[in-house]
Amino acid sequence: MGSGEPTSSLAFLPVAELAALTKEQLVCPPPSACAVSPRNGICQELPARVNFSAAPAPAPVVPTALHSKMDELEGQLLAKVLALEKERMALGHSSQQQRQEVEKELDALQDRVAELEHGSSAYSPPDAFKISIPIRNNYMYARARKALPELYAFTVCMWLRSRSGGTGQGTPFSYSVPGQANEIVLLEAGHDPMELLINDKVAQLPLSLKDNGWHHICIAWTTRDGLWSAYQDGELRGSGENLAAWHPIKPHGILILGQEQDTLGGRFDATQAFVGDIAQFNLWDHALTPAQVLGIANCTGPLLGNILPWEDKLVEAFGGATKAAFDVCKGRAKA
Repeated sequence: MGSGEPTSSLAFLPVAELAALTKEQLVCPPPSACAVSPRNGICQELPARVNFSAAPAPAPVVPTALHSKMDELEGQLLAKVLALEKERMALGHSSQQQRQEVEKELDALQDRVAELEHGSSAYSPPDAFKISIPIRNNYMYARARKALPELYAFTVCMWLRSRSGGTGQGTPFSYSVPGQANEIVLLEAGHDPMELLINDKVAQLPLSLKDNGWHHICIAWTTRDGLWSAYQDGELRGSGENLAAWHPIKPHGILILGQEQDTLGGRFDATQAFVGDIAQFNLWDHALTPAQVLGIANCTGPLLGNILPWEDKLVEAFGGATKAAFDVCKGRAKA
């Protein structure tokens, strides 16, 4: 430092005291500072050397890029929180729906348990329904949707309730094939006894449905020697032989409930129509034993036909005949 250059009194202050000075003190030190070095022009020269407020201080640099990134991250976080909240609510609704479904199933199971504990021990068929034909006509009937194979023996069983009023019971069922309208027919016309026709051959059956009540009917037949048996309500009522002996039942025909076919699938005669209800019509390709027939009739040993079972999907009603839910083993007692 040259001898001709003025010396600032701040140069002689300790570093700690210098750091403690305020801006105002740095701009213009108090008079005592001038008194320490009373050289002319010190106070006038200080502003030129240490006056930091002579020009406005530059504004602090705002980190705009960092703020933008933080705003972006904050928005993403908020969106994630909202998504998680929606997911939580959806899970809550799903859990509630699953809980309701489980409770519904439990209620159904409890009802079933109560029914088994307090109800009848008799079997309740899974596809319990009946076909009803309320009036005698030539247009109400039901038709099996399944074709029959060739048969060398059969048993056909059904529950019947006639509403004919004591006259002929009509035709509970008929099976027709091309070239033979009377391949198998169960018929009671007028005051004649009930008859079984196979390939136009006839056997009279000692069966009666005239009391308007439910009755279980089974008919068994085999082509060997044309042997047949007829059951009513589980009891053997009659049997015989030489009914269409050695004639196989032809396949791919049409089975009709409630009407007698004069041609394949048609030409019904109102005088031969069945009036009443039909349930549990089943067909097997062999002769059932008397014990099996009795088990079906008293609802202790149910069997579904292995050729044509009584199932809703296999029976279609036409012409005003109705199909209604009905458990014959329970309903017949109330009918």
